[in-house]
Amino acid sequence: MTRQLRDIVRIDEDLCDGCGICVPSCAEGAIEITDGKARLVAERYCDGLGACLGTCPKDAITVIKREADAFDEEAVEERLHELKAAESAQADQKPNAAPTLGCGCPGSAMTTFAPTRPSSGVSAAASGSRSGEQPVSALTHWPVQIRLIPPHAPFLKGANLLVAADCAPAAYPALHQELLPGKVIMLGCPKFDDAQSYVQRFVDIFNEAGINSITVLSMEVPCCAGLAEIVRRALIVSGKHIPYQEIVITRQGQIAPQGRAEFKGMQPI
Repeated sequence: MTRQLRDIVRIDEDLCDGCGICVPSCAEGAIEITDGKARLVAERYCDGLGACLGTCPKDAITVIKREADAFDEEAVEERLHELKAAESAQADQKPNAAPTLGCGCPGSAMTTFAPTRPSSGVSAAASGSRSGEQPVSALTHWPVQIRLIPPHAPFLKGANLLVAADCAPAAYPALHQELLPGKVIMLGCPKFDDAQSYVQRFVDIFNEAGINSITVLSMEVPCCAGLAEIVRRALIVSGKHIPYQEIVITRQGQIAPQGRAEFKGMQPI
């Protein structure tokens, strides 16, 4: 691959919030969202013209001059063909689904909001309320997946974290009423996701965000115990002393006997 001094896009990951707006703005398909950040797929796909600059709400994209792989029009054509084929295959599988924007996901853009009630058209019975009142959603931010929340997310500053296994909100019906109010929720699966990347993500969060407290919500199934281990390991690596507790939920949607435990800093208490 020929290297040359030329204009090429630079993405500042500290500024990028992973909104994905830049992805469809790049006609060459040179940008995709990976681990919640916009990144160049390969230098040879970027023509250096900077059509994506004006679409970035965080001003995270600039054009710089540096040594890089030469722009390859044939490689771009091949990539665009692959992207189009992938979108067509997805459309065939889900004909009623909305089209995706390349490899980006504008729905992962960070935002905060006040807790809201369901719309007036939803009955209390349909929403599962036992008291006859419509339940309130205690969610105050987006996104919620661990892999999509960067350490600098504004809603993490001084937050009380609720680190929950993906299955736990489905099993525990009172999550919004009892566990989520006043907390920032982060969802993940220790079985199917990359545990080491989770450890590093939490280390970065603990070092940067000034977390106030941590609650780990996991299921009683054996694989779910890995979530608490991930968070505890991140606490040890970061050297932070943060009030911590664990809550274990049974498959029947109850807090398990002895399902609460505490851990502070590097020593259990």
